[in-house]
Amino acid sequence: MGILWVIIIGAIAGWLAGLVVKGVGFGLIGNIIVGILGAFVAGYLFPQLVLILGGGTIGVILASAAGAVVLLVIVGLIRRIV
Repeated sequence: MGILWVIIIGAIAGWLAGLVVKGVGFGLIGNIIVGILGAFVAGYLFPQLVLILGGGTIGVILASAAGAVVLLVIVGLIRRIV
């Protein structure tokens, strides 16, 4: 059940990030991957910045979505440069 839960959380986080950052989405599979990677980014950045979004599933989704937004903004900037 663990990997399925990660995929579901990643899908929700990627979808939310796609809504926030318009025009940089990657479709369903791409958004799932961005959401999962966003969870890793948030897991690294948030403790460095001393940010806490709360516990539980909602906190994990919000943190993953925030990390995915950071990734999508970076990708959008790279696309503009290249």
